[in-house]
Amino acid sequence: MAPSLVAAKKQKSATKAAPKKFYIDYSGPVNDKIFDAADFEKYMVEHYKVDGKRANLDGKVEFKREPTRLVVIAHDDNSKRSLKYYSKKYLKKNMMREWLRVVATSKDTYTFKFFNLSFEDGEEA
Repeated sequence: MAPSLVAAKKQKSATKAAPKKFYIDYSGPVNDKIFDAADFEKYMVEHYKVDGKRANLDGKVEFKREPTRLVVIAHDDNSKRSLKYYSKKYLKKNMMREWLRVVATSKDTYTFKFFNLSFEDGEEA
């Protein structure tokens, strides 16, 4: 009985889950030069909570900035939903929430998109 328990523990520890990759695409605002990617990455690193503590990444979450998107590599169970929450907080802090929204474009990607505002005869569409 004991050997089977030891074998089960070895299998459990040997099969680690692959890290999850999430993407936050901010190509639209960056191309219009109203968005600072370095500041956004800094905000995410400073404010993202792991185990209930801010800036407690400890190798569990990595942020890598690319020219038009931020790559988030989660080695633990971190939800994609929390990325949307912190992205929206950043937009609100920098007073861009009125023009930009955060939209899930695929299973692992959020995109910053502009609100479609078209005014005809004084009415909002």
